[in-house]
Amino acid sequence: MMPLILANPGEENIIKKVGGKPEIKKHLEDLGFVAGGSVTVISTLGGNVIVNVKESRVAISAEMAQKIMI
Repeated sequence: MMPLILANPGEENIIKKVGGKPEIKKHLEDLGFVAGGSVTVISTLGGNVIVNVKESRVAISAEMAQKIMI
């Protein structure tokens, strides 16, 4: 298991766990980051990570990407 921030761009990964405080976890789950779901990193830009999750393109901070384990 490793944090999403370390994933290679273009590679599809399965989310194993979403960590963090309850409010952060809820926010990430609302965006579609749920255990068992797939996520693909599009690019990392200035500390932010752009990903495809559930047919949507989402930008999250590096701090949040650290809490998503793949």
